[in-house]
Amino acid sequence: MAAGGDTMAQVHTGIDSSNKTLLKSEALYKYVLDTSVLPHEPECMRELRLVTDKHEWGFMQSSPDEAQLLRMLIKLTGARNTLEVGVFTGYSLLATALALPDDGRVIAVDVDREYYEIGRPFIEKAGVAHKVDFREGPALDHLDALLADDRNLGAFDFAFVDADKPNYVRYHEQLLRLVRVGGTIVYDNTLWAGTVALPPDTPLSDLDRRFSAAIRDLNARLSADERVEVCQLAIADGVTICRRLV
Repeated sequence: MAAGGDTMAQVHTGIDSSNKTLLKSEALYKYVLDTSVLPHEPECMRELRLVTDKHEWGFMQSSPDEAQLLRMLIKLTGARNTLEVGVFTGYSLLATALALPDDGRVIAVDVDREYYEIGRPFIEKAGVAHKVDFREGPALDHLDALLADDRNLGAFDFAFVDADKPNYVRYHEQLLRLVRVGGTIVYDNTLWAGTVALPPDTPLSDLDRRFSAAIRDLNARLSADERVEVCQLAIADGVTICRRLV
């Protein structure tokens, strides 16, 4: 029986950092990883990624090419003050912390500190723990707390969201107030293993059906949102980059 009591396996069953891609050719994805990604992956990230691959929920971590993209975006935009909604073991968080300047910071929110503690030793070993402000609890509450202080409005350069999919739309409204005009918001899993394009009667687990519907709703809203410029990429499980316009 699949996780959560479903009799049907979830679409991410059997996924780890070596095959988290929508590319139809595993050989092509391996070529991308071996040629342009893994040779440039910091050792501390590689170690954390391999540890996380062994975790029961290892499929939840970002793929190495997605982490590379996050690092590049942070450097290209010159981000210094960032947010991460959903941390898991911290692979993408470590990528962010490594890309930030020495005086940069990332406020990282997750409901479960236990998972974060798996990655914390790797963050400390990398010498970037001083950039990380981990906060445990529901992200909606933590983001509301930030919004309660006017000094935080438009104070962030970059945000990465990889959390509970049904709340993505609510996170978007909060982040549009926290991230500055010209800043970047990145959403993960925006193609949900390709299920967003499947016919409505396609057999899916209950979780996949709920999450796929939530992601389709998000994608439609982002496309119609005149407050952001949107670019959706078929990297990993789907990545959508939003640049705040107003």
